[in-house]
Amino acid sequence: MSFFQFTPAFANPQGSPIRELFPYLSRPGMISLAGGYPSPSLFDQEGLAAAAAQAMTTGATALQYGATEGSPALREQLAAQCQARGIRCTAADMLVTTGSQQGFDLLLRVLIQPGDAVCVETPAYPATLAALRQAGARMLSTPVDGDGLDVEALAAMLAALPVAERPKLLYTVPNFSNPCGTLLTQQRRERLVQLALQYGFVVVEDDPYGELAFTDARPAPVYAAAQQQVGEAENPVVYLSSLSKTVAPGLRVGWMVADPAVLRRCTVAKQTNDLCTSPLAQAVAASYLQSGRYGQAVAKACAEYQRRMLALTQGLKARLGDLVQFVQPAGGMFVWLTFDARIDPQKLFDAAVAANVIFVPGKAFYADNANLHSMRLSFAAPDVAQIEQAVDRLAEAFDKAG
Repeated sequence: MSFFQFTPAFANPQGSPIRELFPYLSRPGMISLAGGYPSPSLFDQEGLAAAAAQAMTTGATALQYGATEGSPALREQLAAQCQARGIRCTAADMLVTTGSQQGFDLLLRVLIQPGDAVCVETPAYPATLAALRQAGARMLSTPVDGDGLDVEALAAMLAALPVAERPKLLYTVPNFSNPCGTLLTQQRRERLVQLALQYGFVVVEDDPYGELAFTDARPAPVYAAAQQQVGEAENPVVYLSSLSKTVAPGLRVGWMVADPAVLRRCTVAKQTNDLCTSPLAQAVAASYLQSGRYGQAVAKACAEYQRRMLALTQGLKARLGDLVQFVQPAGGMFVWLTFDARIDPQKLFDAAVAANVIFVPGKAFYADNANLHSMRLSFAAPDVAQIEQAVDRLAEAFDKAG
C-alpha cells in the first residue's frame, strides 16, 4: 500500500519528450538541432548587466514581494511593446507572468474543466499538449499547412460538431509557430476571429517568436484583428508573449493581454501559484527595455537567425533533395520536415545519434495519429559552421536508414 494517491493526470505522467533528449546532448561532439533555445551568443550580456545594476539602485524594492499583476514600470514597457505590434492596450490590460507558458496554464485553470473540448493546431508545441492532458481537456486536432492554421478545415469541423461538443478554447502560435515555423496570413487571422465570435470559443494567441521576423511583412496580431471586429466589446482573444526568445529565457518574463474579467481571475490563480513573477527579474527587464537596446538586439538576432536558417534549408535541399519536404520559414527558430515513407523513423533517429546529430522526432508534437515520418529542426542555437556539419551528418543518417 502506498501513502501517495496521485490524481488521474499524474498517475502515469509523461515527461517532456524534448527534455528526455538531454542525455544525448552530453555526448562529445554532438550537434543539436533539437532544443528550441535562443543562441547564447546573441544575448545582450552587456546591456543586461547594466540593467541589473540599474535595477539594484531601487534599493530593497526589487528584492521584496511585488504585486501579482506585475510591476508598473514593466507593464508600461510591455504595453509599449504591444502597441508597436498593433494592439491597443495600456498597462492595466496586462498581467506579467513567469514565462508565457504560465499564462497558458493560468488560462486552463480558470476556463477549462475536465472533459471540455480544446482545439489545438496540429502538430503542436508538446508543453501545450501536456498542459491540456493535465487539465483533463478533450483535444480536437486542427491541421496546419504552409500558411499556418487551416481555418477552413477548422470551420468545417466546427460546423459538424454538436453544440455540446464544441470547443471552449483554441490554442495557436500564429507567428513562426513551434514546431512548423509557419506564419498565419492576415486573411486567416480575420477568419479565425469570425469563427470564435460565431461559435463562442476563446482564442489563445501565443506569440513568443513574432519579433524574430526575417522580413518587414508580418500581419498584426490576432488580438488586433479582433479589436477591429469587436471595437470596445468583449474581445474573444487572449494574447500571450514573452521576452525569453528575444532577450533571455533566464529572466522568465512573459505577459498576458486579455479582457478584464479574464485578467482578474488569472491574477487570483497566480496568487496561489507563485504570488508574483520575480520582482528582481521584472526590474531588470523593465530597465533593459527602457535602455533602448532592445530593438538593436532583436535586429541583430533576426539577421543571424536568418543566416542560420538559410544554411539549414539550403543544405537540406542540396543534400536530401526529394527525400524531404518543408516550408522555408520567414522567421522564428524552427523548420518542420517530413520525409519519405520508405525511411524508417527509428532507424533514422538511431543513425543520427550515432553520427552525432540530434533532432526532435515528430511524434512528440501530436496529441494522436502522429505522422512518424516527420521531425522538428531548430537552427537557433548552433552557428552556421555547426549547421553545415549537422546537415552532412543528417544526410549520412538518411543514407543508413533508407
